[in-house]
Amino acid sequence: MKRREVLGLLAVTGALVALPDSGEAARGRAVSTLLETGDALHRSLWQVYALSDSKQVVFPAVRAQLDAMAKGLTETRTAADRSRLCRMTADLYQLVGEMFFDANRYTDAAQCYTLAANAAHAGGDHDLWACAMTRHAYVELYARRAHAAQPLLTAAFRIARSGDDTLSTRHWVAAVQAQAYAAMGDLDACSRALDEAEKVHALDGAHSHNGGWLRFDGSRLAEERGACYLQLGRPDLAEEALTAALAQPLSLRRRAAVLSDLAVLGAHRRDIDQVVHYAEQALGLADRSDSGFIGKKLDGLRGRLAPLMSDDRVSTLDHRIAALPRTA
Repeated sequence: MKRREVLGLLAVTGALVALPDSGEAARGRAVSTLLETGDALHRSLWQVYALSDSKQVVFPAVRAQLDAMAKGLTETRTAADRSRLCRMTADLYQLVGEMFFDANRYTDAAQCYTLAANAAHAGGDHDLWACAMTRHAYVELYARRAHAAQPLLTAAFRIARSGDDTLSTRHWVAAVQAQAYAAMGDLDACSRALDEAEKVHALDGAHSHNGGWLRFDGSRLAEERGACYLQLGRPDLAEEALTAALAQPLSLRRRAAVLSDLAVLGAHRRDIDQVVHYAEQALGLADRSDSGFIGKKLDGLRGRLAPLMSDDRVSTLDHRIAALPRTA
């Protein structure tokens, strides 16, 4: 029921974003409240989402704010208010998309990101728009459709170049482009994209991201570089990057992803001890979070376990991964 309600609101909000302002000068109470408190509330929702082991805990507050945004868009009168509310809508629906993405509901996430992109465009914010496009590309990557992700990322990079060059938007797009190139087996293009992403370190770290819809600060590059090299069949390069990533402070979901990649690396080497060591830790994090994302990540390991299934520890791992929830 919650999911159907959100998707219904998405359709209504999409229509409201597309409507022109009425030209009237009066401002409704819902609009005034949103303009006064909305940005701060959205920042706090992103913070709760980022810090929570189970991403779904933020849903009730987000659900209530979706209602408020729809009401505000209904009552808005001036072009300036409409532009700001459109930007706030783009912010909020990127967060909703993240929640669907974590639950492996990729189609629902893509719908949220599409609305977010349209709202950001209507609000005139190129960085917000590019981030929504990049999140949409993530959906294609995790659905194993790298070729479908490429045009989204190409568009996102062009949009980001028209944005604020003090922000890390274009560097984040480059980091995701590297993942798409890795999925297509293009080592040279992947390396160039990663090098472009590394330029984020030349920015002012205190002002290059906002901790909400734009969180890229370069701290993820070691794990992303490792994941790319692993996909490209370069375990020598992957292990160095993944080991460095694991030594950093990581969120539960990011740590589980790195552990899963290290377990895949062990499977590549037929090193059962390494597979079990890292996969057991990732499974423990999956049990704590109820994250469909972690289950999906461990599915990638399952595909590598067949040559090792004669070992009881590996067959047990396979059964435990199979039993994980795929949606939250």
